[in-house]
Amino acid sequence: DADLHTLLESWFNPGFLTLERIDWRSPAALLEKLMRYEKVHRIKALEELKRRLAADRRCFAFFHPALPDEPLIFVEVALMSEVPDAIQPLLTQAAPKDAATEPPTVAVFYSISNCQDGLKGISFGNFLIKQVVEELAKEQPQLKTFITLSPVPSFARWLDRAAADDKSQVITDRDRLVLQMLRDPGWVEEAEEEEGLKPVLMSLAAHYFLSAKSHDGRPIDPVARFHLGNGARLERINWLGDVSSKGLGEAHGLMVNYRYDLKEIERNHEAFIND
Repeated sequence: DADLHTLLESWFNPGFLTLERIDWRSPAALLEKLMRYEKVHRIKALEELKRRLAADRRCFAFFHPALPDEPLIFVEVALMSEVPDAIQPLLTQAAPKDAATEPPTVAVFYSISNCQDGLKGISFGNFLIKQVVEELAKEQPQLKTFITLSPVPSFARWLDRAAADDKSQVITDRDRLVLQMLRDPGWVEEAEEEEGLKPVLMSLAAHYFLSAKSHDGRPIDPVARFHLGNGARLERINWLGDVSSKGLGEAHGLMVNYRYDLKEIERNHEAFIND
């Protein structure tokens, strides 16, 4: 297994990969694969796919010369005028029709999907995002902010473990009492419950991102490890950023913005690796 992993790492070295933009004019077979491989925010219909490939959106993928029709990984980007704090409006809002609309200043990476399960463990994403940032900066020099709108896939599981630990110094007895409101599946619709949960969940989320570590001392959240390891920084935690059943189940609705500052990427990356 180790030998095969080493071979795959050499065969799929980023130096061999080509970055290509995918749009609505791309081959139908490739567009069908996008719908099938999308893992973060499922694409249920062609109209949804068409919206994600509209003029104010970008989709880039890595390909290998030996697999010209098979994307290895792809990222979806929204070009906007402000940093979003929720995914549902971003996915459902109509494309701007006014030709006089001000040029976008924010590039939002809102979905990144690995396509080949057999290449799990071979890292493409860190190279992909950096290349796309460079590509977008050249294409649209007015873009000033490169940021993600990312899920928090491990938060609910971590919170359950912490709440079940009577010796935990992270969660107080009062917190446990408030967290019982999460048992009501409709708490999002209840203003009083939402108002009571928000300060507790946001405070625990701050601890989760800043202090909760895995056995190797890295952030416990896999998406945080990915983006912080790429040189991004944690910009903002968003309350009720994803109110889908998946978003509520994995993170009680929380989402995060990670910011890629072109001047800080390398310094942040080195600090993450070293410290």
